[in-house]
Amino acid sequence: MAQTGFFGKRTETPKTETATSPAVPAATPASTVSTPSSPVAPTAKPAGFFGSAPAAGFANNSAADKAGESEAAANAKESKLTVGPNIKLKGVEITDCDVLYIDGVVEATLDSKLIQISQQGSFNGTANIDVAEIHGTFEGDLTVRDKLTIFATGKVTGKIRYGKLVVEEGANISGEISSTAK
Repeated sequence: MAQTGFFGKRTETPKTETATSPAVPAATPASTVSTPSSPVAPTAKPAGFFGSAPAAGFANNSAADKAGESEAAANAKESKLTVGPNIKLKGVEITDCDVLYIDGVVEATLDSKLIQISQQGSFNGTANIDVAEIHGTFEGDLTVRDKLTIFATGKVTGKIRYGKLVVEEGANISGEISSTAK
């Protein structure tokens, strides 16, 4: 008998045969074993797969589903790049990146909305950013159109331009520093 399997493909029901192993006495009922040549297919389509009714015990909460879908759609539109620990990205130009998270080393030219440099992270180069949060090291030419935050563990050196500036006690900032606010 043919059944509908995953992705709407029709699959044949696997043939079964009785097991005849020495571990099973002849007086016990025969057990079924699938033949080695055919894959084991589910005997029924699980509820909730591919548009069918949800399984019992799962509420159909369409408002929560729609909220989750809109959040996922917003995140899908946001481009992110993470440079992990022990990674060195050198000699590149990074553009059209909404969020850059640096936990390794980056030597580049960057145009982004948000940059976050972790305590272990380091950036060397030119960056034009809307918002920068620096826990690690930045060396080079930094232009932050909106808000630059340098945390206590942060070190920023070079030509620095910012709209708003927040510097935690203990942070290190040096170089040519100017505000773009009027």
